[in-house]
Amino acid sequence: MSVLSGAHRTGVIVVGAGFAGIGLGAKLRRNGRRDFVLLERGRSVGGTWRENTYPGVACDVPSQVYSYSFAQNPDWTRLFPTGTEIQEYLCKVAESEGVTDHIRFGTDVQTMRWHDGSQLWICETPAGIYAAPVLVLACGRLSEPSFPAVAGLGSFAGEDEQRIIMHSAQWRHDVDLRGKRIAVVGSGASAIQLVPELAAIASELTVMQRSAPYIVPRNDRLYGESERRMFRRLPASMTEAREAWFWQQETVFAQRALVASETEAARQRATDHLVAQVPDAVIRGQLTPSYEIGCKRVLLSDTYYPCFSLPHVALVDSALAEVEPGRLIAVDGSTVDADVLILATGFESTKQPYARRVCGEHGATLAQEWSEGMYAHNSISVPGFPNMFVMNGPNASLGHNSAVVMIESQIQYVCEALNHLAESDGEVLRVSQYDAEQYRIMVDEMSTETVWLRGGCESWYRDPGNGRLTLLWPGMAMQFRDVAGRFVAKALVPAPRRPEPRPSPPA
Repeated sequence: MSVLSGAHRTGVIVVGAGFAGIGLGAKLRRNGRRDFVLLERGRSVGGTWRENTYPGVACDVPSQVYSYSFAQNPDWTRLFPTGTEIQEYLCKVAESEGVTDHIRFGTDVQTMRWHDGSQLWICETPAGIYAAPVLVLACGRLSEPSFPAVAGLGSFAGEDEQRIIMHSAQWRHDVDLRGKRIAVVGSGASAIQLVPELAAIASELTVMQRSAPYIVPRNDRLYGESERRMFRRLPASMTEAREAWFWQQETVFAQRALVASETEAARQRATDHLVAQVPDAVIRGQLTPSYEIGCKRVLLSDTYYPCFSLPHVALVDSALAEVEPGRLIAVDGSTVDADVLILATGFESTKQPYARRVCGEHGATLAQEWSEGMYAHNSISVPGFPNMFVMNGPNASLGHNSAVVMIESQIQYVCEALNHLAESDGEVLRVSQYDAEQYRIMVDEMSTETVWLRGGCESWYRDPGNGRLTLLWPGMAMQFRDVAGRFVAKALVPAPRRPEPRPSPPA
């Protein structure tokens, strides 16, 4: 029986209904295309913002620039939107743009395989097989929780049914944490939003940090009704606000490029914030980072530091080493007894879990192709994977501006590629290993003099195997738009159907 027997046939398969998938779907419909489906494993849209529902979850990018340029929102209630608001915004856009009709919810894609004979991508799901000439991976990079590799982690609850362990991205809303002894492992973006919420209800709260983050003032505020009324009546005012915030965020890249005056100013701002909010010199020393600002994600909070002046909140300046029933043991030997263990330990970012499910034209999986680190030509096309586009993947994120800006550049790229395919009479787009390698070399050279490689820290932006900067674009967002946001047909042409020798990775 043919592998295509009974398959749902369409023109484009998009995997994921977060910011990238919804945005692409909206643009496809605006371009007059209806021959596409979005396969979404969840029961609603939202991606990261559907999965992360912990207390205090919010965005650290201003709302006006953390929304689509073609679907701006006059009803944001505050400068930095909450996770709930963002989720509601994405649901509204999906509905108003007609994308919801194309989404197949509760459809976890088990395998995605290129079928050379039919020149189609075959996607197997519990709801049946879907087939299309084009596959777009819009799976995101903050979707699979990362758990620390420490001994005894699963033993924390033991035989005590009252003890709870959970990841911040898998929040248990059925658990009442009031009056509990709570331990939080991690001090990243999720932790600094979560800790103040927990400090208000815990009998004891302990934070275990592997390394202290840089934190600057958040300066959040509510939008007044007069501002929102102006946004509704004068849409151009939203565009102006979005542009203003975009360029303000772009200026931050000067520090990431290690411009001395900008680095000093950024460091001083963070230091002043720490000194103003933490009077105890010992705790202040523990909360002082040991690397250059910007090397890891710079966090925004006005409420995290004050928690450590509360009598029931403690800081353990050491990583988690081992777990016993009801007890955490740090690398420095200190112990913490707790009723609840919350892992705010981030996500599988450099090793994308979906890559194991994608098989290209030569039989290798995307995970195997990326075994020495993620890469893609123009941050979107991978050799050996014809007519496939990876959104928000290798070197397509930012450390200083809005991810939505980058996503829109990639949406433009995919739409132009689809237009090219529509005019090419059945052509299959393949990127050569040479072109992909040239792009990788360019990114490596751009990365050399940035804080991410010279800032003296290890971060989730870099691949732990080779040290390359594999997640972030090492430049300004407008540069990405110019370099990787426009489809160029000559770089993606029909290629020989035989494996090309892979060059050795850069030393």
